[in-house]
Amino acid sequence: MNIGFDAKRAYHNNTGLGHYSRTLIRLLADYYPEHEYFLFNPKRTSRYNLKGRNLHEILPKGFSDTLLRAAWRSSWIKKDLIRTKIDLYHGLSHEVPIGIKKTGIKSVVTIHDLIPERYPGQYNPIDVKIYRRKFLYACQQADKIIAISDQTRRDIMEFYKIPGDKIEICNQSCSPVFSVLVGEEEKKRIAEKYNLPQQFFLSVGSVVERKNLLNVCKAFFLLRNDLDIPLVVIGDGGKYKQQVKDFILQHDLEKKIIFLSGHKNAKSDPAFLSTADLAVIYQSAIAMVYPSFFEGFGAPVLEALWSRLPVITSNVSCLPEVGGPGSFYVDPNSATEIADAMKKIYWDKELVTRMKEKGIEHTKKFTPSAYAASVMDVYKSLIDYKLH
Repeated sequence: MNIGFDAKRAYHNNTGLGHYSRTLIRLLADYYPEHEYFLFNPKRTSRYNLKGRNLHEILPKGFSDTLLRAAWRSSWIKKDLIRTKIDLYHGLSHEVPIGIKKTGIKSVVTIHDLIPERYPGQYNPIDVKIYRRKFLYACQQADKIIAISDQTRRDIMEFYKIPGDKIEICNQSCSPVFSVLVGEEEKKRIAEKYNLPQQFFLSVGSVVERKNLLNVCKAFFLLRNDLDIPLVVIGDGGKYKQQVKDFILQHDLEKKIIFLSGHKNAKSDPAFLSTADLAVIYQSAIAMVYPSFFEGFGAPVLEALWSRLPVITSNVSCLPEVGGPGSFYVDPNSATEIADAMKKIYWDKELVTRMKEKGIEHTKKFTPSAYAASVMDVYKSLIDYKLH
């Protein structure tokens, strides 16, 4: 089978959508080497390495395709899908090419979340309209939809009125690097490389309103006389990040909240961008603090569980689904609950041991092999139908 992917984010994105794309492509190539995988990339880059015997990068050719790369990705790509004899095309992040049904090529789209529909006020109104048009079109035109959680499946049915039998839940896994435990020497090397404090809590994710970093900072202010442990933040943002920084400045928390995005190695080092160093940072932390208001999946929670890192997360959205019985759940609106959870985990070593044990048991539901198999089953259901 020749399987094509929209690989823009696999090659260019260093946040959740990029990690999702790279992880899935590599897992499929490793577990199902009998197939050929074609990665349609609008622009060449050396940022991420996606190479393998059965991996083939496809770039736009010709003057118009290279001049208007966005148009190539969203529509003109169809001629290249036909030329490379693609059997099935997978839009890895909410989109499929316009008019793909006319080619006879089966298509799958992954819908990660419908957050612009749930929280339109956190986006530019024009962007909300663009997202709605793209997401709805993909859901209507794709032969199958992959939702990364039951929460996302319910949202697709609610907002876009898509029948449930068209949507398959394929709980994502994460890079196997997170499950490989490292020694103290490696932790020390990474700590020196990124100038990390000796002890720290960890926050991973884009610094946007929905991720709720401001309430985490408020929790640190509440703990100012009880717990002298900083927070390391991995993620960047714009307007909301500035709001968070203003709070930090006004409450003398500059030494308590450390933004790793400003470190030179976090901006360009391949080991950080590929998650190799990130996995060591997870294993070096006291706990993950992730009280998001809403997620399509919440990949950092799963990455933390794989890393044997205790998780503090929200009791809403899909987060209990991903966090399982070993995570510590809080009301994301309550800085007090977040603070109490951090204090409890820091002092209660028996609790931490139980959380780690339950967490690693829960991750067995999200193994790379099970994840790859669930996606391949979706592909095969469509190709079998096509051949008969």
